[in-house]
Amino acid sequence: MTLKEKVYWPDTTQMPSGELVKELQSRVDVAVVGGGIPGLAAARTLAGRGASVAVLESETMGWGASSRNGGMALTGLKLDAEVVEARYGAELTRQLFEDSVAALDTVEQLIVQEHIACDFSRCGHLLLANKPAHYIALQHEAEWYAQHFNHITHLVPKNNLHDEIGSDIYFGGLVDESSAGLNPAQYVAGLAQAAERSGAALCPKAWVTRIQKAGDGFKLDTVRGSLLASQVLVTTGGYTGAATPQLRRRIIPIGSYIIATQPLPVDLARELIPRRRMVFDYKHYLNYFRLSADNRMIFGGRAAFFPETSTTIRSSADILHAEMVKVYPQVTDAVVEYAWGGTLDFAFDQMPHTGQLAGIYYALGFAGHGVALGTHLGTRMANAILDGTVNELPYSTYKFSSLPRGLYNGRPWFLPLIGLWHRILDWIY
Repeated sequence: MTLKEKVYWPDTTQMPSGELVKELQSRVDVAVVGGGIPGLAAARTLAGRGASVAVLESETMGWGASSRNGGMALTGLKLDAEVVEARYGAELTRQLFEDSVAALDTVEQLIVQEHIACDFSRCGHLLLANKPAHYIALQHEAEWYAQHFNHITHLVPKNNLHDEIGSDIYFGGLVDESSAGLNPAQYVAGLAQAAERSGAALCPKAWVTRIQKAGDGFKLDTVRGSLLASQVLVTTGGYTGAATPQLRRRIIPIGSYIIATQPLPVDLARELIPRRRMVFDYKHYLNYFRLSADNRMIFGGRAAFFPETSTTIRSSADILHAEMVKVYPQVTDAVVEYAWGGTLDFAFDQMPHTGQLAGIYYALGFAGHGVALGTHLGTRMANAILDGTVNELPYSTYKFSSLPRGLYNGRPWFLPLIGLWHRILDWIY
């Protein structure tokens, strides 16, 4: 079978077409730039509260990272809570962590309310120790989260690890039962339909080329025409472009890659991940993996840091296959049917950010946590824009930094250095 260089998830559903809106409205209350999870969640809430909304998407709804990810809805942030506390203090860290847990409830409630069939399951996640020292760190993490947040996780020592994973290469793990898994394409398609039912106008193939002040609001030029908006919310993630240069300078687009096997025999799938958890390891150059509803092994990682091209997809597929077989020798002969890449949005501090810059609202920097947190922050930002409370959101209270002007314009020339540094960290720690 020929390897398909395409995303697996959209093959399981009918994605929103490019014909949902024939022409742009002339004026709206809020223009949402970016038709992924956070933008659609925001549009649903804004329209549901009576605002006129247009979602401007350069491709089709959910085309980017929102349908290309591993379908993991996780607690926590990219950074460890202790690191966040050292930077921002105990109270803000508590707010941020509790919000990350609340994000899972937001996703679940939305799925129930909108009747979205997307294989959602509160299956929990499993974080694996690649070295003995990692398991010691996990012990500390479990104690710290219980003490500071009353958030209970449980440790799995190496001798009990076969209850969780059919691999012998790890030194223990930590399970958080709060996390969930879903089919991201089915989820974002359902979210688009929900936003449209609420009254939002979905505008695919409407790449925004310029945003400029116009009276008390903004004029947005797109390849499909122009429209006026009283407010603008940017949720473009790793695809943030030249129309918002002040935001593009603050986001690093980082590639992440995934392969999917053909469906595995039921007994083999049960052996690999008995409890069907969302699984990832402790490395900086991490691997993450899970089973799909039809028992494919979905195996992803930072095989390359640059955003996806045909070259990086093919080379990353080889790297990920080698990693998958290292974890699971049982799947050595399994056929890899799909390989794809997507682009994540990392801020320089690896934190999510909300706020307003040059009058334009934004929700960016999800760093691989966009399924749950993107849904939650899109919803919260929508309410905050209408209520005038954006500056009160915890993600608006710390600085959204970039490199000094002239050193970075959105083209991540330094990604090879970041990749090398992460490999060194994995070797040292």
